Amino acid sequence: MNLPNLLTIFRILLVPIFIIFVIQNDLWMALVIFIMAGITDGLDGLLARVLNQRTVIGSYLDPIADKMLLISAYISLTIKGMLPGWLSVIVVSRDIIILAGIAVISLMGKGLDIHPSLSSKMTTVFQILTIIITLCAFKKYPAAWNGFVVATAVFTVLSGLQYMYRGIKTMGEIT
Repeated sequence: MNLPNLLTIFRILLVPIFIIFVIQNDLWMALVIFIMAGITDGLDGLLARVLNQRTVIGSYLDPIADKMLLISAYISLTIKGMLPGWLSVIVVSRDIIILAGIAVISLMGKGLDIHPSLSSKMTTVFQILTIIITLCAFKKYPAAWNGFVVATAVFTVLSGLQYMYRGIKTMGEIT
């Protein structure tokens, strides 16, 4: 076990703490935990590269930790009535579709080399910013908040479609 993997495990352990603070309406502490998780995400990747401590388990745990945090944030904030349900359905569905696609491609024995696209990176940025803005200023600035909600939905759908296209192409169904 190395430091980057320990940071990833720590991030996974922050997820239920984040949810508890959301449930208790302690949005300030939920924000602190969310930002702490984000910092550990950046730090574990940086340390893995700089210290040459990339591991197979780390390559699996890191995206799982990211998905756990974002999916938990979207679902818990939707349950609390702070995010629209349709946005959470889009965010969670995209991740489920991507994971199902990876599973199918792996079961088919096809090589899989996942590189995040620009739209995928933008999706992550907007998904994170939407959570932060929701925790900081829940609907105090409705035009800005609505803009982030719509942009998050658009980027999430576009990157999901792009992953689906790449997955189908990898399976050899289209050329």
